[in-house]
Amino acid sequence: MNRLHVNLLRENLAALNLSASWVERSYNQTSAIKPKETYTPEEFDKLENLASRYARTTDMLVNKVLRSIDTVEFEDIGTIIDIMNRAEKRGIVSSAELLRTIKDLRNNIVHEYKIAEITRFFDDIQKHTPILLEIIKNVNVYCEKYLASKEHNP
Repeated sequence: MNRLHVNLLRENLAALNLSASWVERSYNQTSAIKPKETYTPEEFDKLENLASRYARTTDMLVNKVLRSIDTVEFEDIGTIIDIMNRAEKRGIVSSAELLRTIKDLRNNIVHEYKIAEITRFFDDIQKHTPILLEIIKNVNVYCEKYLASKEHNP
């Protein structure tokens, strides 16, 4: 096991956990907001904040942390689908399809250029945020075997 790869995994996981704490904060601020046609400016700001944090955190999970795990375990990185399938095999996520749904929602968020149109994703974001946070807990548990070992600590 390469110490540099483990250290990169540690850094990526720390960044993911910080980002997840902000997602959780935004989720808590928006959990009482129900889907509707028109949001108040305050509700919109809070929900858009959650959307942005959700998208960024999902990106970090898939493109940084799961890739880092693959690198530590000497896996060929392959495609995003390969990364998601390995996450399922590792028990980090219950199904690769669920992770793909989370990633697809992230893609919809970041590729929505009409600000008013993003409201159509708010309900899905609120539904999937607890799932995203649970996956992040699972990835932390999975990574303990690499990060807890004294021989791998700097």
